[in-house]
Amino acid sequence: MDFQGTLFAPTDDETTETTYERIHLDRGAWMDISRAWLPDPDDVFAALVSDVPWREERRQMYDRVVDVPRLLHTYGQGDPLPHPRLAEARGRLTAHYLPELGEPFVTAGCCYYRNGHDSVAWHGDRIGRGRTDDTMVAIVSVGDPRRLALRPHGGGKGMSIEMGHGDLVVMGGSCQRTWEHAIPKVSSAGPRISVQFRPRNVF
Repeated sequence: MDFQGTLFAPTDDETTETTYERIHLDRGAWMDISRAWLPDPDDVFAALVSDVPWREERRQMYDRVVDVPRLLHTYGQGDPLPHPRLAEARGRLTAHYLPELGEPFVTAGCCYYRNGHDSVAWHGDRIGRGRTDDTMVAIVSVGDPRRLALRPHGGGKGMSIEMGHGDLVVMGGSCQRTWEHAIPKVSSAGPRISVQFRPRNVF
């Protein structure tokens, strides 16, 4: 692995005020950003690399079957997560967003981007209730920074943000139906893992 952890991660004894910056997109979509949101991101990253049962997938792409350019694993409702900080993170997210979301976050999808060649194409999480209902997907990123790109579904002016080590991005409102997001390939990058917390029946 070619990833250097932070030298100044907050300790358990430090008290920091969490801030959520909300960006209002059009068509009823929004996005919250909270920098350095996850405590102990170095430990979480190491545990994810070593303890998650990563799998490779192949998918049909037009007239051929291709490798999915990242490793994957999903923790379903009730499955133990590979680090206690992730269980705490899910609880914090549920507590903060329950008045708005109306239900808890219950699953955790994991993507391992091994280098700059790993990526995810433009998409929205439209399987399940995300196809018809407003919902939320909360993404925690650990490892090397990577760019999260967003654009309106069907065309229009997009935007992008850099997700750093321990950062949180929450996509809410109509975002999964009316916007698309992607992690583009880059010429060079170290390993990065994203954990996507979702409510029931959102994929």
